[in-house]
Formats: sequence, structure tokens, C-alpha cells
Amino acid sequence: MRAMNCFEAGSRKVIPATLVYARSRGCVLMLHRNAKGAADVHHGKYNGLGGKLEAGESPLEAACREFYEEAGIRLPESAFRARGVLQFPDFKPKKNEDWVVYVFSAAAEALAAEPGLFKASAEGDLHWVPEDRLLDLPLWEGDREFLPLVLAGEPFLGSFWYEAGSLRRRWLQKL
Repeated sequence: MRAMNCFEAGSRKVIPATLVYARSRGCVLMLHRNAKGAADVHHGKYNGLGGKLEAGESPLEAACREFYEEAGIRLPESAFRARGVLQFPDFKPKKNEDWVVYVFSAAAEALAAEPGLFKASAEGDLHWVPEDRLLDLPLWEGDREFLPLVLAGEPFLGSFWYEAGSLRRRWLQKL
């Protein structure tokens, strides 16, 4: 008899999510995850904006909604461009969660020039970061590998395996 894997047995959850890197005037809008405290797995790191898909939502719909929820700005769907798909196996091991993340860039021309444009985010502070300074930020290790592809507009697929917050294994391929 063939043994069932963990997905067939129903012991794992796949969480679909989005990441959005809005760009304007040579800068990228980044979220400094500093609002929820040390219990937040992302605490202290900078991320793109995004989050989990809701039931019945496409990745594009979720990207638009999450950007609005976190930045307080509605960008049209036409501003978003799909860049890649990432898998994070066992990202939250205590919850048996594997994450699949749809990565987008968004043209947000002129937004960076308007101070105070964004509402305060429940996740943390929003910052426009010059593109050439992105890799200087405290990021997840894997982000350093796929962010240059996002900025170059090169499509990609990848998987990043983390253990206790450290990158243990990776696979990243340009398409």
C-alpha cells in the first residue's frame, strides 16, 4: 500500500498570498514590519505590501485590495504587473503552513513626491526606498535574490526553505 503524503492526509495548509513592490521615481514602497512586536515572524524586516488572498479572489484582486488596505491608496488593476511566483515550504511550521506568493510590481508614478500621502499601517511604517538602497535594508535572505528580478521586470519561479528564520535551501529560476 502506498503511504499518503502530508497533503493527501490533510495535515498541511497552503496559504496563497501576494507581495506588491510599488515603484515611483526610482523608489520602491516598502513596509517596515515594526507594529506588531516580536511575535510577528517578519518583525524588524522590510517587505513589499501584501497578504493572504481571500476566498474567491484572484491574485491580482488580492494585490489591489492589500495595497489599498496597507497604503490607503487605490491603484487601478492596470498599474500591477505579475512578476513571479514563490513558494515558502513549511514557512510557519507550528501551523503546518506552506505559503505560495504571487509577486507583483505596481506603477505608482508621482506618489513618492507627496509626503503624508499614506495612512498609518497596522503592519508597520511605509517608506519610499531608493532602488539602489533596497538590498541595504534588513530583508529576508531570499528577498535579496528575487528583488533584483522584480526590479528588472524578469519573470521568475522560486522556492525558499527557511528554518528558524534562516534560509536553508533555495531554488530560483528566471523564465
